[in-house]
Parts: sequence; C-alpha cells; structure tokens
Amino acid sequence: MTDFIVSAFAGATADSRFPIALAISIIAGLVRGFTGFGSALIYVPLISALYSPPVAAGTMVLVDTIASLPFAVRVWPLATRREVLPVAAGGALALPLGVAALLYVDALILRWFIAALVLFALIALITGWRYHRKPTPAISFGVGAMAGFGSGSVQIAAPPLLVFWLGGQNNATTVRANIMVLFALQGLLGIALYAYNGLFGGEVLALSLVIGVPFVLAMTLGARWFRGTSDVLYRRIAYIIIAFSGLVSLPLFDAWR
Repeated sequence: MTDFIVSAFAGATADSRFPIALAISIIAGLVRGFTGFGSALIYVPLISALYSPPVAAGTMVLVDTIASLPFAVRVWPLATRREVLPVAAGGALALPLGVAALLYVDALILRWFIAALVLFALIALITGWRYHRKPTPAISFGVGAMAGFGSGSVQIAAPPLLVFWLGGQNNATTVRANIMVLFALQGLLGIALYAYNGLFGGEVLALSLVIGVPFVLAMTLGARWFRGTSDVLYRRIAYIIIAFSGLVSLPLFDAWR
C-alpha cells in the first residue's frame, strides 16, 4: 500500500499538467475563502479539460469539503437554518442521481453540462432574473435538488443557489454562510457516495493530497480578504467568477489549450 501511495504521489507531481493544476487550485481556494463558493466554478471546468470530469469532481469534493469544514462550522450561527435545511434535503435526494450521471454520461456531454450550468447562472443574474419572494419549503427543496444533481455530477451546485439566495433580502454575510454550510453537508454526502462507487482511484487521491495544502492556505487568505467587504463588491465578484468559468469551460476552445 505504501509503495502504491508513493508511486501515485510521484506520478501526480511529475505529470506535466501538475503545475497548471496547482495554480488552478490556488486561485480556486482564494475565491472559495472570499465568497463562500466559486471554487468549483473555476476548478472543475479547467481540471476537466486538463484531466477528465471524474478526476475534477473527485479531487474537488475531497479537497473542498475537508478544507471548508472548519469554515462551515464557524459560520453556522450566521446561517439562516430554516432556509438551509429544506435546500439540503432536496440536495440529498438528487445527489445520487448526479453521481450516476458522472459514472455513465460521456465526458464531453458532462463538460457541456458544466458550461450550461455556469452560463445559465450568469444570464439569470445579469438580467436580474432572481427569486425575490420569501422562500417556501417546496421551492427550497426544488432548488436543493438542482444543486444536489449538479454537485453529484460535476461538483457545481452554485448556479441555482446564486439565483435563489443572491436575489433575496439577506446580506452578503448570511448568503455566504448559507452556501458554506450547505456545501459542507453536500460534500460529506458526496464523499460517501463517490467512495462507494469507486471514484477515488490512485490518481484522484494523489492529486488531492498535493493540491490540498495550497488550496487550504489560499482559502484562508481569501477568508481574511472577505472581512469588511461591501455587499456590492461581493456580488460583483460573484458575477465575474461565473463569467470567467463559463467561458473557459466551453469545449469549443479545446484546440486553443
């Protein structure tokens, strides 16, 4: 077992793609710490193009969940639990369906799905299409189901949540806390389902180890950067993240990479 781990670790760091993957993880960690979301919106499209959607999703769920748990515990008192729990319930129901999609759907189709998720959120937010009414249990459950499927399949749960929570009356601190708590809950369930379905192979585990520490350090810096930030800046950064990830994830640009 030790020889296998050493071999996998050496193979991951010797891969010519590793420096790019490391840079992507640092940028994603900074964004995750600052906004409470966004790491997958940057990491998954780019790592999917470098490696594959299963590698991107597998490393994302391991690194992001483990790294974000302390932050989620810290902001738990700031979250609106009556809003988070119905969303979490919908996510728990749909997450296994997303994992099945990751296992059986063609990689190129999954990458188009990633792009569609991201660009959908971008258009909705720029045009002002948001959910402004008081959340009901049924709507919250449905939003959670969409986020759960996205999380299970490609580790992108943010788009429906952004439309749902950024359009509400909560300030940036509450929205950030809601998203971080929800992602922690979905991440723990995702790890269990991915492990059960054999998605944590040697390449995924090795890559997760070597990018995990830089991701955590970057996430810590991002969290410090968030302190004192205005709601306007927070929302603008969210839009920039979505726009960037949507463009870079388009398979049309594969020939240019």
